[in-house]
Amino acid sequence: MKVEIWSDVVCPWCYIGKRRLESALSQFEHADEVEIFWRSFQLNPETPQGKGVPTLEYLTSRFGPQAAQMTEHVAQVAKGDGLDFDFSKALAVNTFDAHRLLHLAAELGVADAAKERMLRAHFTEGADLSSTDTLVALMQDVGVDPEKTRQTLISGEYGDAVRADIDEARALGANGVPFFVIDRKYGVSGAQPAETFLNALRTAHAG
Repeated sequence: MKVEIWSDVVCPWCYIGKRRLESALSQFEHADEVEIFWRSFQLNPETPQGKGVPTLEYLTSRFGPQAAQMTEHVAQVAKGDGLDFDFSKALAVNTFDAHRLLHLAAELGVADAAKERMLRAHFTEGADLSSTDTLVALMQDVGVDPEKTRQTLISGEYGDAVRADIDEARALGANGVPFFVIDRKYGVSGAQPAETFLNALRTAHAG
């Protein structure tokens, strides 16, 4: 079974959705048959590259004073799924380079570990995912050679793969993330409850 997940590493609901899918997989009778493929999507592609802006400042500029209340609500939801979000430290960044590195991680067989590391770094640790040094360190944490990461960032490699993922999301009708596609037959949009994912997995397997 193939589960493709379009998401962004600065998307809080993507991290929550990842946890809920993992919960569903822990209950799924055929979990050993499931292969996860992480697909790229940029929530805020207009964010300048190479520069981090405090997330609360960025969200306030977009949504006004209610941004603080919005993030507090999301943090409380995340806590219910065992995640510790600290929006006071988080930085809004352009994630194109992070996505390129996730394609590198996929080639090296550490995509899930790299995705988890970047999500935790952004939401819990306040790491600047626009910083080359930060990205190199995070990739090293999951076993990727620092020189290989630096070369990838300099070369522009995997840029076409990131753009292809984003184009495919649009073609599939995904206007937001997370977006889950099971065996190219069943789609689940958003951070649904674990039970919804479990039902979708069972339905896809039976079909």
